[in-house]
Amino acid sequence: MVPLRDDNPISITPYVTYGLIAANILVFLYELSLGDRQLTQFFYSWAVIPCQLSNMCRVALPVSPFPEWTTLISSQFLHAGFLHIAGNMLFLWIFGNNVEDRLGHVKFLIFYLTCGVLASLTQWYFSSASPIPSLGASGAIAGVMGAYILRYPQAKVLTLLPLGIFITTVRVPAFFFLGFWFAQQALSGLASLNAPASVGMESGGVAYWAHAGGFVFGAILGPLLGLFSEHNEI
Repeated sequence: MVPLRDDNPISITPYVTYGLIAANILVFLYELSLGDRQLTQFFYSWAVIPCQLSNMCRVALPVSPFPEWTTLISSQFLHAGFLHIAGNMLFLWIFGNNVEDRLGHVKFLIFYLTCGVLASLTQWYFSSASPIPSLGASGAIAGVMGAYILRYPQAKVLTLLPLGIFITTVRVPAFFFLGFWFAQQALSGLASLNAPASVGMESGGVAYWAHAGGFVFGAILGPLLGLFSEHNEI
């Protein structure tokens, strides 16, 4: 299932959501300008390298000029390909505006980046010795989705549904769409525990634990930051 734009009204212009989308696209365009060797060095400088974060790498890796902890934030703006960034930005565009509307601009930015950091740490916990770069906005966006399912469980998400050679659209409740997505990530994360790592991220190129962790932390942090407040803030 692929989500399309939802129909929930918002009362503020989601500047932070738009800004995050723009920042991700600009970084990706910069990535496209790099050669293969430069791109590899760029990822090793700015993406999370779990074994470096753990200080337990068993192989020699390119050295980053920046403290490894800073990559917990910088990695959230890196993407490994067109499908990777397109999918992430689609989900951020659909779900981010309503959560930003509830939290306000400043709290939403703090919430988003914090979810991304905690999502990366969740993935690190399950792959602390991995030398493979972990990158992408998926964990932070999963946090947005975790908050969204609490605040708008009955909201209808317009969804593309393939039926063989035909494609139709249906509106499904957010709790079903996002609940199914979370269950898929959690089960895939469990299945990946014994799977070999692959280039880019863990298990088939997808950081399932970052997704599941971000979702859970988003559901926890959202209410703490005022997700159910009747008055949004700056």
